[in-house]
Amino acid sequence: MSIYDLDKTIQSRKGADPESSWTAKLFAKGPEKCAEKFGEEAIEAIIEAAKGNREGLISEAADSLYHLLVMCAARDITLADIEAELDRRTHQSGIAEKASR
Repeated sequence: MSIYDLDKTIQSRKGADPESSWTAKLFAKGPEKCAEKFGEEAIEAIIEAAKGNREGLISEAADSLYHLLVMCAARDITLADIEAELDRRTHQSGIAEKASR
């Protein structure tokens, strides 16, 4: 599954029955819960990276990507919005981008 397929699936669950979909259940709990779940998964990915556990990091990175997209979708931010921001940033150095914040 590509990240685009994952994003389409997540977007399609926004109006789904929370009893039929984990993603719909997250949306039903609100954007704050979606953010909390992303934070939990990101911390788990950090732990696996620090331990040097390659397989664990792959698994937690996948979970983190999923929950990042759910969190963004809960605030009506699309993968296309994120890609546009990344594209904007490719036209300047990382140092210049950080200095502009």
